[in-house]
Formats: sequence, structure tokens, C-alpha cells
Amino acid sequence: MRRVELPEGSQIKGISPYGASYWTRTAEIETEQADGTPRSFFLKVTQNEIGKAMVSGEYESMKALYSVSPDLTPEPIAWGTFAAADHVHFFLCEFVDMTDDLPDVETSMKMLAELHAKSLSPDGKYGFHVPTLQGTVPQFVEWTETWEDFFTKSIQLVFENEERSQGSDREVQNLCKETLAKVIPRLLRPLETGGRRIEPHLIHGDIWDGNTSTNVATNLPVIYDATSIYAHNEFELAPLRPVRHRMGKQYVKAYFRHFPISPPEEDQDDRNALYCLRWDMNCSTLYPGNLRYRKMCTEVMKYLVQKYSDGYEGWAKARGEEIISR
Repeated sequence: MRRVELPEGSQIKGISPYGASYWTRTAEIETEQADGTPRSFFLKVTQNEIGKAMVSGEYESMKALYSVSPDLTPEPIAWGTFAAADHVHFFLCEFVDMTDDLPDVETSMKMLAELHAKSLSPDGKYGFHVPTLQGTVPQFVEWTETWEDFFTKSIQLVFENEERSQGSDREVQNLCKETLAKVIPRLLRPLETGGRRIEPHLIHGDIWDGNTSTNVATNLPVIYDATSIYAHNEFELAPLRPVRHRMGKQYVKAYFRHFPISPPEEDQDDRNALYCLRWDMNCSTLYPGNLRYRKMCTEVMKYLVQKYSDGYEGWAKARGEEIISR
């Protein structure tokens, strides 16, 4: 069993609730350090095996991000299990005082693009070395050679989870099958064929206005609550698509001023719609009985399936490119 790992000599002066979280309890721990200086920490507490996977995945995600961009993320300190309650688990990191404002568009997207550019997968594969979760749902993280293969397995898992959560629907089942068979090969295989290539970059995995802010002390953007994988860097931009979020298309446009769009460039917006489909289908999984997200996803799949009914083979043939089978 592990205890909360405050720096040696820390004297706790107070603990108070801080922030809001759907799945955990959060608090600020105020301390006095051995040299007499005040220092605060952020504590997240959760329960049971899913909770344990949540905090361990967040710690490893934040550790990886912090090693590349320490100015963009709070410093992760530890994760573990309370000695007095082996079903209760924690995540501990540096406390960052944040404003209620969205981060500056240009600065935040420049720093995010720099994070991606500096963080290639250690073995050139897509995935992550520990399980990471979207909310309370584990996501696919197994090391995979190609982005198309990784994303296919990832969204297939999401489709299956969503059906278990919301129930079976014939139209949704058919649209999911067509998305897997036609849309994904058409939009993702061209990224890695015809002399084009992408590389797996470390992403935060859940960038939206609920997980980003501005650091009061530095006036710089700060990102937290990560659920990382090594992925196509554009996958990071999926949560910026929904109009319900305050961070929107202006952030996407700013990002591409610092990290060029992957060719074929003309596919970027529909790739983003496909990536957002996975994000929204996972949102549907998290809220059984609420069919709002399913209805949105159904409309997106109808659009993509109709537009790309000829699939990858039709696209490659029309362009005179060699057809690559997978």
C-alpha cells in the first residue's frame, strides 16, 4: 500500500474541496515545507478498480506530458492506494491556481503543437504503456503499427461499449459497420500510403474547455486531466469540434498555423468529424438512457457513409494510386 507522497518535511495546514469532477472527489492540500515556505498540492480521490485505473492512467499521462512540456502541465507527484482503505485511490500533483478564462487561442495552440512535435512514440507505434480512460471507460491502448489499424480497433471498442450502454439499434449497427468498412479506410489509409506518412505523437487525449485554463502565476495556458496515447496529432483536436464546447474552430485554425495539416489536406475536416465521432460515441456510453449523443453520432455517420460510399478503393482508383490492402 502507498500513502500520499508529500515531500519530506511537509506539514499539512489545511485540506479543502477544490474544483469539480464527474467521477472523483478533489481537494487542495495546503502545506508548509521544511524550509517554511507554503506550498499547495491538488488531490484527486476515487474508489474501486476503475478508479484505480483512472488515477494510474492520469498519472502516467501527466508524467509523459510534463517531461516534454513542463510549462503547460502541472507537475505530477504520485498516485497510489490509501494504507487505511485499500479500495480508495489517489492522484497527487502540483496545485496550480487557475482563472475561469479560456486559454489564449494563439499561445495555447502554439504550445500544444510544440508538445506534439517534440513527443514522438518511443518505438514508432501507436498506443500507450498503461491503460488510460475516457471518463470511466477504458480506451484502446495496445501498441499498433499503423494509425488506421489503431483507430479502427479503438472506435470498434467504443461502438461496442456504446451499444452495451444504450441498447441495440439496427440503424446504428449498420452505420457502424459501414463506417468501419468504408469511411475509416477512405479517410485514414491515405495518410500512410502514396508516399504520405504520419508519425505517432503524444497527445493529451481530452482537450476541451473543461480540462484547460490559464495559470494565474504565469498567465500561460495549462492543461490537466489527461488520458494520453501516442496518436495522429490531429486526433487531439476532436473535442474542439462540438458547438457545445466553448473552445471551438478558432483553436483548430490556430493549431494548424503551428503544425501543418496532414496530407491529403482536403480530408482534414472530415477526418476531424470521424475523430469527433469516436469522442461523442464515448460520451454516449457514459450516460445510459440519454440518447442525445447517439442521435448526433447517427447524423454524422449518415453524412460520412453517404459521402464516402466508394471507400478507399474508389478514391485510389480515381487518383490513379496503387490500391493498398490491409
